[in-house]
Amino acid sequence: MSVKLVADGISKSFKSNKGNLKVLDSCNLALKRNEFVSIVGTSGCGKSTLLNIIAGLLAPSQGEILIDGQAIEGPGRDRGVVFQSYTLFPWLTVEKNILFALKSSKISNKEKSDLVKHYIKSVGLNGFEHSYPKELSGGMKQRVAIARALVYKPSVLLMDEPFGALDAQTRGMMQELLLNVWQEHKTTVLFITHDVDEAIFMSDRVLIMTARPGSIKAEIKIDLKRPRNYEMLTSPSFMQLKKEIIAAIRTETLKSLDINS
Repeated sequence: MSVKLVADGISKSFKSNKGNLKVLDSCNLALKRNEFVSIVGTSGCGKSTLLNIIAGLLAPSQGEILIDGQAIEGPGRDRGVVFQSYTLFPWLTVEKNILFALKSSKISNKEKSDLVKHYIKSVGLNGFEHSYPKELSGGMKQRVAIARALVYKPSVLLMDEPFGALDAQTRGMMQELLLNVWQEHKTTVLFITHDVDEAIFMSDRVLIMTARPGSIKAEIKIDLKRPRNYEMLTSPSFMQLKKEIIAAIRTETLKSLDINS
């Protein structure tokens, strides 16, 4: 499987009242084509900063991001982004929110309409095409955001805590829906989460970041069969993976709090 995305020596500092605040330090990672990879780590370790740099929304202080071997220069249609906040236009319907992502596309209106219908069906929103965001639940809004990010067929999907604001039951349903969509459309996914169960359940690999300044501390390969089901969450193999990841995050959390374990 070929390499799709590379973060090479990414460092990032921000100016603050106390001088430069270094958030990322020589962060390296590589994602294979069509791979699903999650990043976990203690709060403030730079997970979202790294994702925003990969999205082209922030420039690194050092290093570069490569997609298919080419350095990125800002945002691009090769990357779709889904945030925790739904970022929908409240004055547009579900259909038109998704269609907005195709505004600059040169394909025909018929093709645009067909794509929108396809992705509305993929995320289970048939019958809600003409509904406005205020008429939707949180999970439904996030389905619209996922459909909008996928409709122009990016080769990389970047997701920053997309289910963090949802209740546990809705979150579980959204995890299954996302895996189904990913398995259907096969895109490379980089997924940021604080939820270790979620990271294991979704991913081919889980990357663990150090405390700030963040870098990749460890990589855990998730050797669980696909398709995944919720019975796996109580299996011995799942629990062993969870134990390993939580221990690694705890070590970094103690460092960030300057507490000796």
